Amino acid sequence: MPELPEVETVRQGLAGWIVGRRFAAVQVLHARAVRRHAAGAAHFAAVLVDRRVLDVCRRGKYLWLPLDSGDAVVGHLGMSGQLLLQPATADDEAHLRIRFRFTDGDPELRFVDQRTFGGLSVSDGGAELPAEIAHIARDPLDPDFSDTAFVAALRRRRTEVKRALLDQTLISGVGNIYADEALWRAELHGARPTDRLTGPAVVRLLGHVRDVLREAIVQGGTSFDALYVDVNGRSGYFDRSLSVYGQEGRPCRRCGAAIRREAFMNRSSFSCPRCQPRPQIRPQPRPRSVPTRPAGYATAPNI
Repeated sequence: MPELPEVETVRQGLAGWIVGRRFAAVQVLHARAVRRHAAGAAHFAAVLVDRRVLDVCRRGKYLWLPLDSGDAVVGHLGMSGQLLLQPATADDEAHLRIRFRFTDGDPELRFVDQRTFGGLSVSDGGAELPAEIAHIARDPLDPDFSDTAFVAALRRRRTEVKRALLDQTLISGVGNIYADEALWRAELHGARPTDRLTGPAVVRLLGHVRDVLREAIVQGGTSFDALYVDVNGRSGYFDRSLSVYGQEGRPCRRCGAAIRREAFMNRSSFSCPRCQPRPQIRPQPRPRSVPTRPAGYATAPNI
């Protein structure tokens, strides 16, 4: 599933081509692509005609297009969603779901989604921040992200550090790939308990998360197949820079040990067994047994 770098790459590509343009027509070719728009496909298309795009914004893995009506188009790419800029004369993609035409002509915007896990909807009054995604935390590249609040919140959690990094209500945009990469750089195993991490350790980890995300954005994100591409159909190439994710059996770039793969939440985690040792599980102290007195036992009176 696309994570922050992939979605940010798409956001930047769209911003350069559609901001300030006005929708002339919207064609929904597959109802599932607008299943989150409760009023239905016809309403989705009708409410966007003649509306002008004011900006292209992102919160975590979600995109939204503020409109001059005060509403917004909200989108999530799911596992295979693509937002492509194409000339109207280009052949339709095999999995084209929604087509947006503009009053000034080409290029048109197309939403393509092979697996149909992604989708678009219109958020009523959501231009500033759609209510549908207001519960999602800011991402670590957001200027208003609070490092202090994040450190305190993470250390209060009683969970594993990788699970915390994937919690979109705590920190958004970080998925499986970039969590593994940041943890490797921080030399932390993903199963480390968050309440046992020191404040400085969390600050260092957050710095590595930011570094990984920024480097991936520069390289256009990570493409393992043709399902993730930017708005011009180009793949990202951060996969060439991955240190642990998907590198099972290959030598660690830092120490040479073979990278291991472990099951994690129906997915896989990758780490170095030498640089990132699994935390030792401390046995819980056994409760003291309090001797019981037999029934009918009476203490001697004080004399």
